[in-house]
Amino acid sequence: MTKMLASVQDLKEAEIALKSGADIIDLKDPDNGALGAVTPETIREVVDFVAGARPVSAACGDLPMEPEIVLRQAGEIAATGVEYVKVGFFPSGRLTDCIEALKDLAQHKKLIAVLFADHAYPDDLPSAFAAAGFHGIMIDTADKSGGRLLDHLSPDRIGNFIRSAHDQHLVVGVAGSLEAPDIPRLLVFMPDFLGFRGALCESQKRNAGIDQAATARIRALIPEEQPPETGVSRVDYQLLAARGYFPSPEDSKLGTDKIFVRDFVLPVQIGTYSFEHGKAQKVRFDVTADVLRVTLNPEDMRHVVSYDLIMDGIRSIVARGHIELAETLAEQVAAFVLEHPRVTRVVVRAEKLELGPGGVGVEIERKREAQSASKPRSSSVNAGATHAHGGRKGGHS
Repeated sequence: MTKMLASVQDLKEAEIALKSGADIIDLKDPDNGALGAVTPETIREVVDFVAGARPVSAACGDLPMEPEIVLRQAGEIAATGVEYVKVGFFPSGRLTDCIEALKDLAQHKKLIAVLFADHAYPDDLPSAFAAAGFHGIMIDTADKSGGRLLDHLSPDRIGNFIRSAHDQHLVVGVAGSLEAPDIPRLLVFMPDFLGFRGALCESQKRNAGIDQAATARIRALIPEEQPPETGVSRVDYQLLAARGYFPSPEDSKLGTDKIFVRDFVLPVQIGTYSFEHGKAQKVRFDVTADVLRVTLNPEDMRHVVSYDLIMDGIRSIVARGHIELAETLAEQVAAFVLEHPRVTRVVVRAEKLELGPGGVGVEIERKREAQSASKPRSSSVNAGATHAHGGRKGGHS
């Protein structure tokens, strides 16, 4: 299950985050950079207050990439009793030296390496952190005035980052001015935690104080495990259904809504002719999905399947490389959308726009076969669905 990390700056904010159900209480100073460090005294005060009810983490500050400085600061934070020590790494000729300097500390303390989406790094860093014994890695943004995480990285690239970290057996987190609509888009990649600061604050200003209502709204969007002694299922299945993971048996009684993406144009490497290889051409997507309702009165992101998920899926499929046939592209999009068990039917139209004065392409309809709600994420496509071509014969040149 993905956990919620709430970044706080003092004991008062830690108390709000704890009451609101945050899974990890994270200490940093938002007035002092992306990973501003609070004082060791403040950290110890919060550690004593939380008293093991939740893990506590703390940032080391935005440090210069000097091994001696990084090791000294990480050691001071580790000595406060926190469970996780977050260390920021910036591009530098001494970055590898800084990782090596922390190898001994990593043997007895859970170190989390923080990378920044608004900087460029070597591709092999996850393996370097794993080799040094780090517990985990996370992606964040360094310049909070320069845009959100998803302004710098597309969802499929974030997904690749998560998979790469998991391949190295690292815990992996995602942060960077995340907001409520980002949560369902990122949950599908199964990060170990999502980190928040601004979204928890008054008017979403990260330098303002944490607001209990805002924190509760974010908490409500992330499926939460329940203690076994409560006798309640350890998974909030209503929330999982709302996030597109699991359909409730009662959903069919409420009927369906339609969500759609229209006139969504992307450059796609597609086509069977030799002149179509090695370059991209514009393709327009129109997708309509029938979605099982989970409430008669939708009020927040828990109650919807976001159209962002459709666009993210299309981007991810397109990023994989050349596709020979428009039919193949449409089938892959339909299969992706039907991976969300609340979707019962999808119509996908893929139209190539650069092969002449008009558009050519394909439109398909696919439906989910009747299945037990006890089998999540088992999209079964009806083979008898309609398949109609538009434009040229075959729709794939």
